[in-house]
Amino acid sequence: MSFIPATLCYIQSQDKTLMLHRISAKEDLHYGKYNGLGGKIEPSESPEECVIREVREESGLQISEPKLHGIITFPKFDGKNDWLVFVFTADNFTGRLKQHTKEGKLEWIDKNELYELHLWEGDYIFMKWLEGDRFFSAKFRYKKGKLEKYRVNFY
Repeated sequence: MSFIPATLCYIQSQDKTLMLHRISAKEDLHYGKYNGLGGKIEPSESPEECVIREVREESGLQISEPKLHGIITFPKFDGKNDWLVFVFTADNFTGRLKQHTKEGKLEWIDKNELYELHLWEGDYIFMKWLEGDRFFSAKFRYKKGKLEKYRVNFY
């Protein structure tokens, strides 16, 4: 088992959120689901540096001033590794959006349609927390792809 630090970012513009539809690789743990953008933190990289780099690599957009909303622990999410994910939003960006990435297709989703997407069960819960001003620390436990339980502290 190892501990993997990562980032997740929801880019927002007007009443839309940029989502990645993970449809490129059937062996992808996230295959068929919609996710925010992000990835693993590299050695010597801060969460902020990581989220800026990952968003640029995945979307072509250069974000500035990403806002950290909380931290989520996902014990053994992939069956063997514990993930520690720093969750951000960003609404200040420049650049030209790519349509496709190596993981799937990028889509601007209307705020009213966001919760109709095929998301991880926990995403329906914590994405609503991004609308508030309280910082959160949460743990979401999945077993065989299903949410078993979660807990959260707000600060």
